[in-house]
Amino acid sequence: MSKIKTAYFCQSCGYESTKWVGKCPSCQQWNSFVEELIQKDQKKNSLQEWKSYYQEGEVRKTLPLHEVQAQKVPRIITKDHELNRVLGGGIVQGSIILVAGEPGIGKSTLFLQIGLEIKNEKVLYISGEESNQQIKMRADRLGLKNENFYLLTETSTQIIFQEIKKLRPSLIIVDSIQTLASPLIDSSPGSVSQIRECAAELQDFAKETNTPVFLIGHITKDGSIAGPKVLEHMVDTVLQFEGDRHYVYRILRTLKNRFGSTAELGIYQMGDTGMSPVLNPSEILITQKEEQLSGTAIAATIEGQRPLLIEVQALVTQSVYGTPQRTVSGFDLRRLQLLLAVLEKRGGFHFGVKDVFLNLAGGIKVEDPSIDLAVLCALLSSFEDVPLPQDLCFAGEIGLSGEIRAVNRVEQRIAEAEKLGFQKIIVSKYNQKSMAKQGFNIEVVTMGRVDELYRHLF
Repeated sequence: MSKIKTAYFCQSCGYESTKWVGKCPSCQQWNSFVEELIQKDQKKNSLQEWKSYYQEGEVRKTLPLHEVQAQKVPRIITKDHELNRVLGGGIVQGSIILVAGEPGIGKSTLFLQIGLEIKNEKVLYISGEESNQQIKMRADRLGLKNENFYLLTETSTQIIFQEIKKLRPSLIIVDSIQTLASPLIDSSPGSVSQIRECAAELQDFAKETNTPVFLIGHITKDGSIAGPKVLEHMVDTVLQFEGDRHYVYRILRTLKNRFGSTAELGIYQMGDTGMSPVLNPSEILITQKEEQLSGTAIAATIEGQRPLLIEVQALVTQSVYGTPQRTVSGFDLRRLQLLLAVLEKRGGFHFGVKDVFLNLAGGIKVEDPSIDLAVLCALLSSFEDVPLPQDLCFAGEIGLSGEIRAVNRVEQRIAEAEKLGFQKIIVSKYNQKSMAKQGFNIEVVTMGRVDELYRHLF
């Protein structure tokens, strides 16, 4: 009878230790070590099942960099333009992609829909959470049919690789990585060692056979991806699927991409027939109003390669309690406090005795600093209770000395505002050098300072 082997794993980063320690040497977390059974010596790796079946790769040897031949990366182009965008132009063959999001946000629905829409490739959907009947009901609700789409409800990687060996699919979707279990590890599914081992086996499979693999992952209560941090390092691409479940809009955001930009954004609309891509999100992010109201301003921002026009809503009221409130939705609270300090110091506005509430319409979160100018104008509009013109938008960053700083790719922002029917856009005067000598049908007003902007608007 062989001796049972155990090890201790950090639940935060996956660090392995032979004995329990109070503080993890890797990530410095306290009380994060859990004992798990390991059994790596007696069972052969289930990857050998398919390695003998698939064609052997070339023998690797050391090469000088200048001898390496640059090749265009082959991609699978899907019908989903938003997914193609966030992946950098399509699914790269042999890549492994991790998709994480809150429960109920629509991860399974989106990737079932994507798999069913790929008609000319053999797709295998591996589910460890739902039965075949549940997936069939969802597919019927989506109204999609595909004879090259196959289901497998299994959690053991050994059985999964045996089925892969028979089917030889062109694309694999795993829902979810936290439900899989490898026979090499005796700990329960979802533990740090199981997630790491299963992901390593699937990564080895993807690279050896040039088959792309999507891993759908859970997130913890603090919003990070469940499992060891090394999981995010192993994969080629990390996508975050986010959005408020009370809104119909969902955002697919790139956090890491070895084959494209990490600043891309895809927007979906949840409906009765699944997720539909939103091709012109600026129209949905600007509320259509019949009357002019104070405290609203339109910001011309850019996410990745895509220009977006977003409505900023501000409400400034007299503070009833001793300490003024600062409440934001979709914007950085510290950035708001910085802008209020600039208005207090450089403009003489007494926001210190006012409650300030700020919201970005549509439930979207924006990190582009060019939204500063629109936030500042929305605050001033609410403070003075004077509405801004509906055909006016803004693009500029605010400095601590009250100057309006230049933003990048201002021509794209102006073109998007012109396309949506705006008559005037206010930008930094320092953008004049970078602006192309091309004629716009929209009036471009350049400003240098906050006090100059206030006199122009009010």
